[in-house]
Amino acid sequence: VQLQASGGGLVQAGGSLRLSCAASGRTFSRYTMGWFRQAPGKEREFVAALFRSGNAYYGDSVKGRFTISRDKAKNTVYLQMNTLRPEDTAVYYCAADSSLILSSLMRSSEYDYWGQGTLVTVSS
Repeated sequence: VQLQASGGGLVQAGGSLRLSCAASGRTFSRYTMGWFRQAPGKEREFVAALFRSGNAYYGDSVKGRFTISRDKAKNTVYLQMNTLRPEDTAVYYCAADSSLILSSLMRSSEYDYWGQGTLVTVSS
């Protein structure tokens, strides 16, 4: 599966952005979809994931502010980001895998497919 992330940009603190990840190739609905982010000088961090069942999971730093969703008809997964903070500034990556289990969800090494990343900058 090929992934194409988009929607990043510059936003003021407290604002919102919606990231999109368009998937092509194999059956989109078979995959668990995830979002990760990486700030300069930091390790890649788990943001959110959505199982095929529809169950969603979030990193502690984004709970209550970010929402992951999927549009199966469009083969696209979204990350709605609200109440953005300067510390949310990072390159955001979407990822996919067909065989993840819950205990592996937050480990980037467990995902087989990655998009190219989209930059989100939150100004204070």
